Amino acid sequence: MTVYGYARVSTKGQELEVQIEALGKENVEYIYKEKFTGTSTDRPQLQELIETLHAGDKLIVTKLDRLARNTKEGIELIEQLFEKDVKVHVLNVGLLENTSMGRFFLTTLLAVAEMERNMIIERTQEGKAIAKQNPNYREGRKPTYTKAQLEHALSMLENHSYNQVTEKTGISKSTLIRAMNKRKAQKLQ
Repeated sequence: MTVYGYARVSTKGQELEVQIEALGKENVEYIYKEKFTGTSTDRPQLQELIETLHAGDKLIVTKLDRLARNTKEGIELIEQLFEKDVKVHVLNVGLLENTSMGRFFLTTLLAVAEMERNMIIERTQEGKAIAKQNPNYREGRKPTYTKAQLEHALSMLENHSYNQVTEKTGISKSTLIRAMNKRKAQKLQ
């Protein structure tokens, strides 16, 4: 029996160390790791791991949502592993078994994980809707310069080229062009 681990985080900014450390405590021999969103079904490391697993092997993950983010995918994946006679151990749950109770437990856990994820998405969308009611709301990252700095840069364009203003202010040429076009459009109204 070979013991494998699988660690996944949802974004490139997140780190795998906590999962890898937990898997290491379980005497995992091989750890497959990747940074892919839970909604992405294209997870090459997971696919390679599934192809590597043989009857009698054990797969350990820290949480069930590291394998799948929706109930349907999770059940299909675990059933695929059960058919290969692979044991699946989820550290925060326990060993999942290929029994009627084990399948019921799996379905319930995955449904709860999917519901939690959907609730997070709903709360995020509600928060955005509330934020958009604020007239000063701007979606996206915050500018690296103030309105006053941009206005000063635009006024410099009366006597200087875009490239010269960019060099002196650090504001990109494309931002200056966009702001100038916006200013011209407002004058036409």
